[in-house]
This record gives sequence, C-alpha cells and structure tokens, in this order.
Amino acid sequence: MNHKKYPADDRPKETARVEAFSDGVFAIAITLLVLELIQMLHPQNGEGLLKFCLHHWEPFLAFLIGFLTILVCWINHHHVFDYIKKTDSKLLWVNGFVLLMITFTPFPTAILAEYLGKESRIALAIFGFNYFMISIASYWICAYPYNKFYIDDEDRELFHCIKLSYRYSILYTFLSFLVCFIYIPAAIVLYLVLFGVFAFPKDFALRLLKRKREKTEKSKLNRKSHSG
Repeated sequence: MNHKKYPADDRPKETARVEAFSDGVFAIAITLLVLELIQMLHPQNGEGLLKFCLHHWEPFLAFLIGFLTILVCWINHHHVFDYIKKTDSKLLWVNGFVLLMITFTPFPTAILAEYLGKESRIALAIFGFNYFMISIASYWICAYPYNKFYIDDEDRELFHCIKLSYRYSILYTFLSFLVCFIYIPAAIVLYLVLFGVFAFPKDFALRLLKRKREKTEKSKLNRKSHSG
C-alpha cells in the first residue's frame, strides 16, 4: 500500500473536507434563491414583461437581500475556517447547524418576496429571526474550536476577537428583530449596518483587537502611575 507523504507545508488541511462540503451547501442555497424569480415569471392579462417586472419589484429585492445574506455568511464561514486547524465529530455537528440556517434562508427570503408589500413587519421579522439564528450558529462555530484549542497559539488572540464579534451580533440581531415590529425603516438601517460590518469580518476583528490592546496598555500605564 502506498502512503503518500507530504512536506509539512503541503499537507492537506484537516478541515478540507468540511470546508468543501460546506461550500457546496452554500452554492446550492444561493441557487435555490433564483427559483422564486423563475416561478413569478407568469404575467397575467397580457401584461408586458418590463411592466410586470416593475410592478413586482419585491421578489427582485428579496433575491438580492437573500443572495447578499448567504454571500456574507460564506465570507464569514471561510474566514473562521482559515484559523481552525483540527476537527472532530462535535465540530461537524456544529458546522451542520450553521449549514441548516443557511439552507433555511431561501424560505424567509420567499416570505419576504411574497409579503413585503402586504404584511411587511411580519415578513421582515421572520427574515430577521433567521439572522438571529445565524448569529447564534456563527458564534457557536467560533466558540467550540476556540475552547477546544483547535486554533494555533499565535492566532488565538485575534480569533478571540472574531468570536467576540459574533457574540455581539447575537444581541444586535435580537434587538433588530424586535425593531421590525415597531419601525421598519429603523430595522432596515440596523440590518444594513450589520451587512457593512460582517461583509469584512477580519477588518472588524482587527479593530476589536486594536481596542483591546489599547485598553491593556492604558491599564498598565495607570497601574504604573499609581504604584509610582
């Protein structure tokens, strides 16, 4: 039997199969979103295509939001797995929960497309609740490998800030979900801010790390001044 040997740097990553399977699920979830657009292309009463599309803009907006949601989730998933070096059966289940939330996303997107103009508060709230569940899954996929020391020592400080950002997002998405029932424009602004932050997860984590180090330096200086 041949045992293929790899140099240390070329050895296949332990999480490679998990990442490959996850990428496939993300791709399928994004593809499912377009089915809602295909199903709506049945103009009634001889209405022209352009006029029909202009009168039914909600599904197009919902598709864009759903696409961006899954894309941002994939960016964050990819970012997190850049730091995870080992895996076990429990991590596979945690990752499965993340993928469950991703594959569920086309459903609240379809609700948003169908009911945005009729029951906008409920439709946006259902979509927002999906964000809340995604934030819980995102925190869990960070917390588990961090607590199990599946992160290299030199990356643990930064990864802790990544984990912290997802912990903040749980409270943020829950509050945004509640705002959906009160004032829709405010909820939309909150979700836009969420998109802006997590579209670039590493940048946000580095900002948290910088603030953490600055606080540490300040506390050290304060202790020195008091002791002096």
